[in-house]
Amino acid sequence: MGSEAEPCIELVKGDITDLDTDAIVNAANSSLKMGGGVAGAILRKGGYEIQKECDKIGYCPVGGAVITGAGRLKAKYVIHAVGPRYGEGDEERKLRDATLSSLRLAEKHGLRSIAFPAISTGIFGFPKDRCANIMVPTVAEFLEKEAKSLKRVVFCLYDDETYRVFEEALKATKGKK
Repeated sequence: MGSEAEPCIELVKGDITDLDTDAIVNAANSSLKMGGGVAGAILRKGGYEIQKECDKIGYCPVGGAVITGAGRLKAKYVIHAVGPRYGEGDEERKLRDATLSSLRLAEKHGLRSIAFPAISTGIFGFPKDRCANIMVPTVAEFLEKEAKSLKRVVFCLYDDETYRVFEEALKATKGKK
């Protein structure tokens, strides 16, 4: 494969903090406080300096994303994407915006690879199938129309059920091309 390889979307089942991508995405809250779920795992493995950088930034609106270093993680950066809480209204647009904000931030920093969790499906309660049916086509369209440096997008999914719904969304998205 040459350097002009087609951008690709991959699915991985496992722990996002173990991935060796340029950036991993944290499913963040607006106050950028890293507590449980994906954020807690990133904080435990990456170290408190990630939280310190978040504290300096202070706030990110729902649908937005900010970038910090990745501490002791294999990744170079953590992109903190603020997804919606289920039931707050206009969640699909907000999730799409959080996904696009992350991708655009990766592009702005010239990154080649990024890994996403299933944003908003943990404590924020967003249905996994709806999440997959928003995030996967959003990433596919971005790679096709906007990506310059970004060549590899990984969805790192924690359990079998989430992996299955993302796999279905990826098949459906590829089927539309």
